[in-house]
Amino acid sequence: MGFKVEWEDGDEDDEVFETYVEAEAHALEGISNYHAGGEVLHLSNPGDYPADDEDDDPEYEIVEVDD
Repeated sequence: MGFKVEWEDGDEDDEVFETYVEAEAHALEGISNYHAGGEVLHLSNPGDYPADDEDDDPEYEIVEVDD
């Protein structure tokens, strides 16, 4: 058995993790990257890209899969 990350928009990561904790760490890193990207866009062109809302995290679910 393994674990995968499924995002709220239906996107599913291809990587299969051995533990739930590894999958969750991957999801949290993805959320961090999401916010960093939003900040970069805002700083490069604040008129087109509003400031990132830190409370607006993408939702995800960790699902168990057969390897």
